[in-house]
Amino acid sequence: MEKLNYYVLCFLLLTSYSASDVQKDGKAETAAEAEARLNRLSEEVRAVLEHYKDPDPVGLPNDPVPDPMPIPDIKHSFSLHTMTLRNITVHGLSKFRIDNAFSDLVDMQVSMGVKMDNLMVFGNHTISTWLSSSSGDFNVTLVGIYIEAIAMLEVARGGYLEATDIKMDIVFQDIEMDFQNLGLMGSFFQGMINTVGTFIFDSIKPYILSQINLQAGINKNLRDIPQTFPNSIPPLDLAVAEGRKYVRGKGFDPYKIADYHYSSHLLTLDITHTWLYGLASFYRVGNITAQMEKNALDIVVHVGTQKLEGTCQWEASTLMSFLSKNGMTSFSIDYFHVYARINQTLDTRNHPMLTDLQLKLGNIQLRMEGTGTLDYVLELLVNVLPNVLRYQIMDAVEIPLKRRIQEILNSIDVSKLIEENMNNLVASKRNRTDVQSVTSKPFDEEGLVIHGKALNEDMNQNVSIIAR
Repeated sequence: MEKLNYYVLCFLLLTSYSASDVQKDGKAETAAEAEARLNRLSEEVRAVLEHYKDPDPVGLPNDPVPDPMPIPDIKHSFSLHTMTLRNITVHGLSKFRIDNAFSDLVDMQVSMGVKMDNLMVFGNHTISTWLSSSSGDFNVTLVGIYIEAIAMLEVARGGYLEATDIKMDIVFQDIEMDFQNLGLMGSFFQGMINTVGTFIFDSIKPYILSQINLQAGINKNLRDIPQTFPNSIPPLDLAVAEGRKYVRGKGFDPYKIADYHYSSHLLTLDITHTWLYGLASFYRVGNITAQMEKNALDIVVHVGTQKLEGTCQWEASTLMSFLSKNGMTSFSIDYFHVYARINQTLDTRNHPMLTDLQLKLGNIQLRMEGTGTLDYVLELLVNVLPNVLRYQIMDAVEIPLKRRIQEILNSIDVSKLIEENMNNLVASKRNRTDVQSVTSKPFDEEGLVIHGKALNEDMNQNVSIIAR
């Protein structure tokens, strides 16, 4: 539960960044200032939650990006003339939509695309040559703006997540310009119009990107979260380890599979007392990703087990029960993989939904006991039993697993979960002194370092590792 809460809260803290959160004078804030900032941050998160209930959310509440944004004067010399732009303001930066976001939770890389219909630049111009000059108002409209950002997250000193190496770029589809009162300079201007458009865009681009570079604010917000991690283990692997404890704690390893009856024109087979061992040995397989698109968060999880062992009792008969025998079989399965896709709308009034679940069972090998000299029955069992076991296991696991995962997801009140965590965030800040003194703890049974409360022991609140 705690890991799921953590990642949801991280997303909201990143999106609720406010420029006022950054201490520019470098002075350490007092306890009262820190608590006031956390209370303000909590209100911003709540505002973001309310904002994303809109089916077409534009911008963010509290206008974290200045709009209009002033730009310093710009002066540039072309081949025959000099252009000076003054009193420049950029309008429309707050009217953005988050187009998509992609997170590789293994490599701790996050990318995001933001689009705006247009940006408008207003100001005054002076264009002069050695013969004449003109001055007046100008406006430039950039159409089809797209901003792309890529950031890395890493575990910093002290065990806190930190955004590093944020790279951003901005492109546009078209540009429209209107320079007033050009007079005799009009003919010169028409000849250099393409050059002027590129010049203006390249001049204002660094200022726009510097204003929306959120690294300082993001890191301050991330440090407010009491959750800490060892820097040698990806946070996602800690969540997987927590899931293994959940599987054991719920009594799913070993797992008893329902009895099964198989009948054909050659063989009748009853399989009973089937037990599967090793389900709690699962680990992540490849990348686990989270992607936001069309106002929804899509999480893809792929986990797999190590070799599974199992036992079952069987009773087989053939030729109208003329030949019959019973015995016990032990078997092994090379692997068991689970691929799940979970969708959560940004309107947190809605529950997460399991949209896809795929299971894959590896090769099954048998060790037969109790067949005696009935070679015919043995041959049939060797040919039939692996497929029957495969069907029995998949039938016993797939539908109940789908149902159980969705029941767990239905029990999650995302809005309430975030509200509780925000309250805990403020409370934990008051007691940060003793928390910050924790740098490492002994290894747990999984061989993973526990920092603070990195692994939550209370897994009885209906949270599945698939939902993480």
